[in-house]
Amino acid sequence: MQHNCFFFFTNYGYISVPSADDEEITTFESLQLPFDTLKVATNDFSDSNKLGEGGFGAVYQGRLSNGQAIAVKRLSINSGQGDREFKNEVLLMAKLQHRNLVRLLGFTIEGRERLLVYEFIPNKSLDYFIFDSLKKAQLIWEKRYKIIQGIARGVLYLHEDSRLRIIHRDLKASNILLDEDMNAKISDFGMARLILLDQTQANTSRVVGTYGYMAPEYVMHGEFSVKSDVFSFGVLVLEIISGQKNSCIRHGENTEDLLSFAWRSWREGTAANIIDSSLYNSSRNEIMRCIHIGLLCVQDNVTRRPTMANIVLMLSSYSLALSIPSEPAFFMDSRTRSLQEMRLWEEKSGTTRSSQSTSKSAPESVNEASFTDPYPR
Repeated sequence: MQHNCFFFFTNYGYISVPSADDEEITTFESLQLPFDTLKVATNDFSDSNKLGEGGFGAVYQGRLSNGQAIAVKRLSINSGQGDREFKNEVLLMAKLQHRNLVRLLGFTIEGRERLLVYEFIPNKSLDYFIFDSLKKAQLIWEKRYKIIQGIARGVLYLHEDSRLRIIHRDLKASNILLDEDMNAKISDFGMARLILLDQTQANTSRVVGTYGYMAPEYVMHGEFSVKSDVFSFGVLVLEIISGQKNSCIRHGENTEDLLSFAWRSWREGTAANIIDSSLYNSSRNEIMRCIHIGLLCVQDNVTRRPTMANIVLMLSSYSLALSIPSEPAFFMDSRTRSLQEMRLWEEKSGTTRSSQSTSKSAPESVNEASFTDPYPR
């Protein structure tokens, strides 16, 4: 049997990923759709069909001739996403199949047009609900917990369970779509990076992503790893619980970012203060455990952050004890940190930017779990 390879461009060259046989290549090629088909499906990309607009272009709702509802991502010609990012997203998505990932149905390359066709997800994105004072009430705790678990399973699949090892690099509320049953679907793989299966960390001089969700080692030094996604996941967990963005939170006379507020509240024994008021009659032990997990994910020390495999276990088993979280990244008592202070923070972090990627894993924290659980069921 003849074996073929897909080639992915990364910061350290091309990586070949062997495909099983010629049938996979044929399947991939069959995903290509004529531009005119999508033009008809979206009513010539009319504004009435527009679902939203992101950094790389607009997304339109459409319907194919067979009646299937679709979402079409039409990349802006000036979006900055060239052939590399486009092919990256297509090749990655074509190989990924998981209930918590948005499914790629096809793509189009015609002239200067670049389009991606996904399954249509009816309930928009998580940020549409969680940050709206009225709509967030629809997300009772049971639904929020299911969303947290779904995101965790989806990221675990990317990191460990698929045939590839993928770092998403842009996990945020607007990239979590919700289906008709409010199941989480991770979307937007334009910034995702494939790394070698025996590699745990890589480096880039081009930092991309969304501030507030990006890990400090990535922001400051361009270093990304699976633990970068863990950090973003932790931010998401705290946002889902609080109903607040990771930005300014006014609490009395103090103004803090969400991570600082959550950490200070936890340290002072008042972590319940960050819980969305609409959740006050919900399972307090479960919510407090999720706050605990979120704080473990956003720790400044990369090696102390849990893996996604451990996070999935933490969320599904109360018998797994949790360690005490250390100070989160960017912890501060106000939003007035100066550039000089940020530079001092960078100098004290003790890491330097390297043009080389590293294939040795950083040592994992030995004390992954304590022997007591403050939230017994």
